[in-house]
Order: sequence, then structure tokens, then C-alpha cells
Amino acid sequence: MDKIALFGQSVLAMLAGNRIAILVALAVCIDTVFGCIRAIREHKLNSCFGIDGALRKVAMLASVVLLAVVDMVIHINLLPFLPEDALAFFGLTRVGTAEFFGVLYICYEAVSILKNMYLCGLPVYFVWKHVRDFLGKYTNELPDDDEVKEAQRK
Repeated sequence: MDKIALFGQSVLAMLAGNRIAILVALAVCIDTVFGCIRAIREHKLNSCFGIDGALRKVAMLASVVLLAVVDMVIHINLLPFLPEDALAFFGLTRVGTAEFFGVLYICYEAVSILKNMYLCGLPVYFVWKHVRDFLGKYTNELPDDDEVKEAQRK
């Protein structure tokens, strides 16, 4: 039992010093807050959507923890798979599986945060536009602007 406790403590210590893991947790919290505000503002409180979103966020955080364990066991460096802009922005010199997926989760959450902020009535459309343009260089999997366009008409 002592070996398991020691291993758990070392995983937690590694995650506590990992900026990407901290940013993922922070992004999940911020997106949850703005998602709740948006649901209240639009009078669309729905427990099914809330539970689905909460499960997705828990799975995101759990995967970062489990991938950190994989990184402790197998030392993988995925640095060449990320764009240099992202590496410079996050200040990364080594990218394990937890950091690799963490950067992807942060990008996903950033898109969701900006969309929720805009739909809450905050003036962040131009920030969203710059983020969308930046991410658009690397993927065509960004969400449609239908909700944003609909909100602009209101």
C-alpha cells in the first residue's frame, strides 16, 4: 500500500508543477462558469446537457492525469508534433502525452470559453475571430459560427 500511496503522491506532485495540466483545469473551470451563465441568460437550464458537459470535462481532466502516469512510465517527447507557434506560446521544451493532449484540450476549451462569453453578451467577438484564425491554420474542425451569427442578429 505504501508504494501505491508514494506513486500517487509523485503523480500529484508532477501535475502540480505542470503548467499545461494547471491550465487545462483552469480552462475547464472558466468554461463551466461561463456555460452556466449562458444557460441562465438564455433560460436553457437542462440537466441532460449539464451532466453531459460535466462528464466530458471530468473525462478531460482524468485523461490528463492518466496520461501523466503514462509519461512517468514511458518517457515520450512529442515536441515535433506541435506547431512552433503553440510551443513558443506555452514555453514548452518537452512535450509528453499529457502535455500534448493538454494543449489540444486548452484550445478546445478556449474556443468554448470565447463562444460562451460572446453569447453571454460580452464584447469578445474580435478576440474569438483572432483565435479562430490562429487555430484555423492548423485544423478545419472548428465549430460553425451559426450560434454566433444568430446572437448577432438578436
